[in-house]
Amino acid sequence: MTLKTFIDLCGWMAVLLILGSYGLLSFGKISGRSQIYQWMNILGALGFVINCSWKGAWPSVALNMAWMAIAVYALRRNSRLKAGQRAA
Repeated sequence: MTLKTFIDLCGWMAVLLILGSYGLLSFGKISGRSQIYQWMNILGALGFVINCSWKGAWPSVALNMAWMAIAVYALRRNSRLKAGQRAA
């Protein structure tokens, strides 16, 4: 596999993950607090960061870094909330 192919696959994987997570959330198949939703967003944003960095699309890189940071924060916060509920 060439580097260009890998970069392109990262971009297409990102499209599928971000749109897939949004579709699943919108149709009530998953919750916005679910781990799968947050991981789909983290991995999708990472794919866009890789693809857009290679192509020099820096505003999109910044957007996806923020998208990823929000998803990481939400994943950590939601796991702490779950742990607190189990302890109670």
